[in-house]
Amino acid sequence: MAENEKAVQATKKDKKSDKNAKPGFFARAGKWFRDMKSELKKVQWPTKKQTINNTLIVIACVIVVGIFIALFDFVAGEAIGLLIGAFKG
Repeated sequence: MAENEKAVQATKKDKKSDKNAKPGFFARAGKWFRDMKSELKKVQWPTKKQTINNTLIVIACVIVVGIFIALFDFVAGEAIGLLIGAFKG
């Protein structure tokens, strides 16, 4: 009988150690937020001037790429129109 009680106590201890091995949801979420906060403190944020400069560069690149896409679309459309017209006539 004593052996069964020891086995039951050992399994209870194992279950408790399993619970201690993995922290709960809120403990993990709290750790995640603390880690995130410490990482955000390490970020070197751009100045206002750098942000404006980078924004203008992005806008200029978008306009240039848009113009190239529009020109390609126009040329491809005209070429397809000529090919279709050549086959009709």
